[in-house]
Order: sequence, then structure tokens, then C-alpha cells
Amino acid sequence: MKKYFSAAGFILIVIILFSCTSSSANIFIPVPDENYFGNDNNIGIGISDIIGTKDGSQSGYLPTWLSFYIIGGLEAVENLNRFNDKYVFIAVNESDNFIVLTRWADNFSAAQDLPMLAAARVERRMISSASLYPDDEYGLFFETMVKNAYNSGYPGAVKEETYWIKTKTGNDSPDSNSQSETIMFFVLISVDKNTIQTVITDLAAQTAASVTLTRNQSAAVNRLRQTFFDGF
Repeated sequence: MKKYFSAAGFILIVIILFSCTSSSANIFIPVPDENYFGNDNNIGIGISDIIGTKDGSQSGYLPTWLSFYIIGGLEAVENLNRFNDKYVFIAVNESDNFIVLTRWADNFSAAQDLPMLAAARVERRMISSASLYPDDEYGLFFETMVKNAYNSGYPGAVKEETYWIKTKTGNDSPDSNSQSETIMFFVLISVDKNTIQTVITDLAAQTAASVTLTRNQSAAVNRLRQTFFDGF
């Protein structure tokens, strides 16, 4: 069973690499380029891969928000009129076990589970704005801010909808035995923009006051705080 969260896997890999090379004072580890972040949709499928849905149909009857997410990512979903003045978060899980996925979606709590998605989005924002490895550019602010975002609450979060699809993977040849099917569940959550911005602005202020930074790191953090929601 796979779950998808933005940029989290990348940063763990980089932390490992950095720990192995920390003896080199001049090490430079570049952040991912713009192709890594793309449209914040890392689920690796296209509309044409869908062979079944919750409605018993194929991709032509997907909910608008889901088709926009698959094609254009979270930004495309947030541009829908329905989500004016809201941030959208989508949790994704996949397996071949429908019962387990159904239980996961039913038990998904906007209040309890949103912090992981929000923290991943905060992390992604800081990585995308950094010109160096984020721990170099932002010092302890980077790791501490992500942890604080994970441990915070986001009042008013709403679990809007859940939906599932069945997809095909592997070789499309009818004679091939490598093609398989998997089930993907999506949970759509929304939160008022003012709420998220207030929470994260306060977290950034608290985090900045709690860590010791170099002059350059402090300047980078201040620039980040001033433009944090540009591209968030």
C-alpha cells in the first residue's frame, strides 16, 4: 500500500546523503529543479490509465476536482470556483486491497491527518525557494519549521469528498502478462486560506525566534517569510 506526500521522500534521501558527506566543508547539494515539483501531482497516472471508478464508469465521469488534479495538480484544483479563498489538500493511497483502502478513507480525519499534508506542503515551499540545500540556506529554521507544521492544528479543515479509481499499469499489449490493476483512493480536504496563512505565519515567527541562525540564514528566512505564500 502506497501513500503520496509532496517532497517528503526527497528530503529524507538528501538528509542521508548530507550526513555521509558532512566532513566536506564545501559540499554543495542542489535542490530539485522545477521539473521535480511539476504540478504537485506525483501519482504517476494519466486519465487514459483509468479503467474503472467509484461510479462504475471510466474516466469520462470523474469528479471535476479529481480530473483537474490528475491533469494539473493541486493548483488546477484550487483554481476552480468552488475553492475560491481555500487551500486544497489531497491524500492519495493505493493498494489491491479494496477493504483496507475503504477503511483508510473512512477513518481519514481532516483534523488529525491534515497536519502531515500541510507539513509536506510547507517543506515543499521551502525547498522550492532555496538556492542551496535547505539546511544550509535556512539553518535550523528549516527542520524546525517542518516539525512545527506537523505538530500544529488547522482549524476548520473540511473533509470534502472521497473517491476511488481503478487503474491499469504495465504493458498495454493484449498478449502481455505484465499488465496489472490497482485501486487508488483520494481524500479531498479544504481549509480557508486565511486560516492556513494565519497558522503558518505564526509558526514561522515562533520558529524564527526559537533557533539560532547565521546572518545569511537569517536574511534568507526573512525573505522567505515575506513571500511564503507566493506559490504555496
